[in-house]
Amino acid sequence: MQVLSLEFGIYLQRVKNMDLTIYEANTDIGGTWFGLACDIPSHCYQLTFAENPNWSHFYAPGSEIQGYLESVVDKFNLRPYIKLQHRLIRAQYEEKSGKWRLTIRRFASQTVDVPSKRPSSDTNQGNFDDIEDTADVLFTGMGGLSRWAWPEIEGLENFRGKVIHSAQWGGGEGEDDSRPQTNWEDTVKSWTSKKVGVIGVGSSAIQIVPALQPKVAHLVNFVRGKTWVSASFVREHLVKLAGGDESVENYAFTDADKKKFSDPEYYKKFRRELESDLNGAHPATLRGHPLQLGARKIFEETMRRKLSKKPWIAEHLIPDFSVACRRLTPGPGYLEALCEDNARGTVEFVPENIKRVTATGIETTDGHHRDLDIIVCATGYDTSFKLPFPFIGRHGVDLKQKFDPHPRTYLGIAVDGFPNWFSALGPNTGVGGGSLLILLERQVDYAVAATLKLQRERLKCIEAKKQAVDDFDEYLESFFPTSVFGEKCRSWYKVGKEEGRVVALWPGSTLHCVRALEHPRWEDFDYEPLDPGVNNRFFWFGDGNTMADIIPGSDRAWYLDEVNVPPRPDNVGR
Repeated sequence: MQVLSLEFGIYLQRVKNMDLTIYEANTDIGGTWFGLACDIPSHCYQLTFAENPNWSHFYAPGSEIQGYLESVVDKFNLRPYIKLQHRLIRAQYEEKSGKWRLTIRRFASQTVDVPSKRPSSDTNQGNFDDIEDTADVLFTGMGGLSRWAWPEIEGLENFRGKVIHSAQWGGGEGEDDSRPQTNWEDTVKSWTSKKVGVIGVGSSAIQIVPALQPKVAHLVNFVRGKTWVSASFVREHLVKLAGGDESVENYAFTDADKKKFSDPEYYKKFRRELESDLNGAHPATLRGHPLQLGARKIFEETMRRKLSKKPWIAEHLIPDFSVACRRLTPGPGYLEALCEDNARGTVEFVPENIKRVTATGIETTDGHHRDLDIIVCATGYDTSFKLPFPFIGRHGVDLKQKFDPHPRTYLGIAVDGFPNWFSALGPNTGVGGGSLLILLERQVDYAVAATLKLQRERLKCIEAKKQAVDDFDEYLESFFPTSVFGEKCRSWYKVGKEEGRVVALWPGSTLHCVRALEHPRWEDFDYEPLDPGVNNRFFWFGDGNTMADIIPGSDRAWYLDEVNVPPRPDNVGR
């Protein structure tokens, strides 16, 4: 059996007698972490089965997270299965064979197909050829934050300076922007005399502004909306590590810390407490909950205090909507950067809307024009989950049609009419608070369990029932009005709209999702047998033998390696 996956092939190696191919569009592994920083504690951003006691900081840089992922790939010997610079550009399910026919774009060395810096230009950068492949099971991990969106601003294509999207830092000044991401510090080291505009106030902009502030001559932050700038997640642990220093924004682990982490029991306790507290944030996302009301009071006080040098900014930045309606972002140094001047120039906060981009800068609706050398668009992603290429299921239906006006799925991982396809981080599988990686692991577990069922029971296909999809959709509609995510605020949770369907988040806590995916409801799926004309559901029993019965020298007591030890009475219910 052949399985093609775009990420987390580790779990798929559990399936015996299969061919595994992992197609990765980038020039290296890492996905999102091919160039970003993280605002989740490092020890909560690792796989449960691949612990790392050697993180350098409480909040690790993206390069270190990418290094961790590379080490996991090597530890589990995945590289032979990975094909880098291979991007899926078409997928179609063939009903007769029960297979997915795939078209893969294979790029030449050191080139990559990326969204153009000019919205009107060709997106096919570099040399490539297209190849065909087939799969019995297709597992995709393309995510909702992988296709960045350029702002729809008049004249952007006319700007004579450098235009960068926060999702794709190119090389240094004058280098080809079609290159894959590089270390952002290498990109900005030549900007010391530059006037830079940053468009946006989302997670990326809040990281970029304080990072650029001391490195450029003049910085302008163009802000259309409002947002809550929160304290660091699980901050009490950070403060404790820093010896009670309430001003700490990050913490570098010492050799003494890492020595303690070498003790498995100490490390397990440290990690468990962090992750448990991180998962405890969910009640703050419920309307009227005391944690929500308390967070709002604390965040507003903190923001006003940090903006005390320029209190007028607070009136433009502090929202009317609840905390976490938009993606909650810790902003170490962001508010402070807005209030500080560089040694070479100033930082401007511009709340007026942008009217147009000219050849030399940006003009706002109040008629003010600011000359710029570089424009950084921290303007988010296409979060509609409508793929930019044909993805065709039964009866020639494209996924874009299926997801109009909004995505409708089974638990965010399967879609009726699209057999033998499972996805990670699909619609309604993000989290507003808590650990994302455990959720990812459970999604992959689910796909592996389905693949094993197909193989074990000689099934041609497995497909979510339409009624099951309808029921999940009904639950989504009833849940989000009870949460802050359903309030009026412009958010990528709602495809960048102020109001409407929440398409990015799971309807509940992280733990709720983990439990929901833990035990598949096979009755929510339809099946076709692999053998035509067979009506007996036990046909897959074969001749009454297992392979261990037939092959000489086989282990015929394998079940002793799978012993389920009953819990002691004091462990019952945990």
